Amino acid sequence: MFPLFERNENLSNFHRNYPAAAILLSLNILSFLLTHLPGMPAALLYEKLYGVNLYISNGEYWRLITPIFLHGSFSHLVLNCFSLAVLGPFIERSLGVRLFLIFYLASGISANLATYWSRPLTFTHIGSSGAVFGLLGFYLCLALFKKERLGSHNSKMILTLSVIGLTMTFLQPQINIAGHIGGFLFGFLLTLALLKVIS
Repeated sequence: MFPLFERNENLSNFHRNYPAAAILLSLNILSFLLTHLPGMPAALLYEKLYGVNLYISNGEYWRLITPIFLHGSFSHLVLNCFSLAVLGPFIERSLGVRLFLIFYLASGISANLATYWSRPLTFTHIGSSGAVFGLLGFYLCLALFKKERLGSHNSKMILTLSVIGLTMTFLQPQINIAGHIGGFLFGFLLTLALLKVIS
C-alpha cells in the first residue's frame, strides 16, 4: 500500500515524484514573498488579488482563484503548505498530475464560491484552507466508501482528523467557516463521483 502520510523524500525527490504538489507549494511560497518582502508592491498585489465579495459581484471573477495562493502571515503559509505537502502526494498518485491540479483548484474555487454566496459583500478572504479541506474531503470519502484503498487503521485516522478539523473550524477565531465547509463538501462529493477512476 502506498504510504499515506509518510514523507521521506528530499526536496528534489519530492518535486520529481509529486510535480503538481511541488508546483502548488512553489506558487504559495512565491506569492508570499511577493507580498511580504521589502520593496515588493504588496499593497497593490493584495488590492488586485484579494478575495473581496463586492468586487467579485462586479465581475472580477479571478478573485475566486487568486486568494487560494495568498496568505496573511508566515504561520498561515506554513500551516497550509505543510497540510498540502502531507495530504497531497497520495491524492496526486491516485488521480494523476492533471486531475490532482484540477481537484485542488476546483476545491479552492468552490470554497471561495461558498464564501461569496454566504457572506456579505464586504467580506474579504485569502488562504488555501478551502482547497486543503477539499483534500481532507477526498480522504474521508475513501475512508467511508473505499476503505480497502486506505486500510482500516488509516481510515480511522482520517475519520478522527476530519472530526478535529471540522470542529476546530467552528471553535477558532477568524476562520472562514464557509470556505472550509465548502471546500470539504466539494472535495468529498467530487471524490464520490471519481471513485471508479481512483487507482
